[in-house]
Parts: sequence; structure tokens; C-alpha cells
Amino acid sequence: MKTSQEGVTRLLAEWGKGDQAALEKLTPLIYGELKRLAARYLRRERSDHTLEATALVHEAYLRLIDQRHVVWQNRAHFFGVAAQAIRRILVDYARGRHAAKRGAGAVKLSLEDVVETPRQRPLDLVALDDALEDLAKMDPQQSRVVELRFFAGLSIEETAEVLGISPATVKRDWTAAKAWLHRDLSGRAAGGA
Repeated sequence: MKTSQEGVTRLLAEWGKGDQAALEKLTPLIYGELKRLAARYLRRERSDHTLEATALVHEAYLRLIDQRHVVWQNRAHFFGVAAQAIRRILVDYARGRHAAKRGAGAVKLSLEDVVETPRQRPLDLVALDDALEDLAKMDPQQSRVVELRFFAGLSIEETAEVLGISPATVKRDWTAAKAWLHRDLSGRAAGGA
């Protein structure tokens, strides 16, 4: 049974007011979506990757459920925060895997959802995180748009809702950020960063 976005939003609001029964109803709904999101990312990983979707979801879920002082605005807001948690977990894992030598064992993702190029090549997640940090210094909103679209899988409309901006602004920021990331990541891959 697929529940509506309004149902998830209602349950988040009730949970935020201290209703534990709402959390019990909400958990299978958000857990399932988090699992699908994690599986989508991990399908893009290299074949010898040891982090599993279930472990990623459990870690993200624990971080999200532990957020006691967050007033969840709606489903999109929740999954926006989930995107940040998933990004931090994946980047921490990637950094840990190749701490001894930069690049050795780096978590690889296809950036086809972020940067559309004629030839797709795997992307170092640490390089993506570094690029997003650099982008955030220049344009925090564009960085956040990428995080919400890529890591949370939010639509243009959901991203606009989370950020409190128009869908047209999200589209412009998304296009500009993809172009900037393509240039930055190409430079990093060529040893220019």
C-alpha cells in the first residue's frame, strides 16, 4: 500500500509532537523509501564495495530518528535531512576506505543523474563531496539543490518546497550546478585540483 505524501507529512507532524504511535506507523513508510534510496546509490558502486544498503539505511535511520529537536515540515523536509545523513555516511565511509592513499578504494558513483555527459565515467564520492563543499562556498543554494536532487532523489517541486524557492529557480540552479560540477570534477580527474 502506497501512502500519500500528506500521510507521511501528517505522521511526521504527529511524531514531532511526541506521538510514539505515529512513529510506529511512520517507520515502515520511511524505512522503505530510505532502503530504495540506498539501493539506488549502491547499485552504482564498484563491484567489491562492502557497504550494503541495509547497513546504510540503518545508520541513516538511526541518525534521523535521533533528531529530537527537529520540527519536520513535511515529507520533502524529512528526506532533505535524510539526504544530508546519507551523504555524510557515504563520504565518511569513502574517506575511511582510502585514508592511507587518496584514491585507493574510493567509493565510485555514476554521476549520470547529476552531470549528463556523452561518456560516463565513475565518480569518486569523496571528489563529489569536496566539489559540493567548494560549490557551497560560492553558492550554498546550488549545492543544496544538488544534495536534495542527487542524494535524496527529490523532484524539482519537492526541492523547491524544502528550500522555499520556486521550481523555476530550482531548475536554473540545478542546471548551473551540474555544469559547474562537470567542470570541477573533470579538472579533479585530470589532476587539476
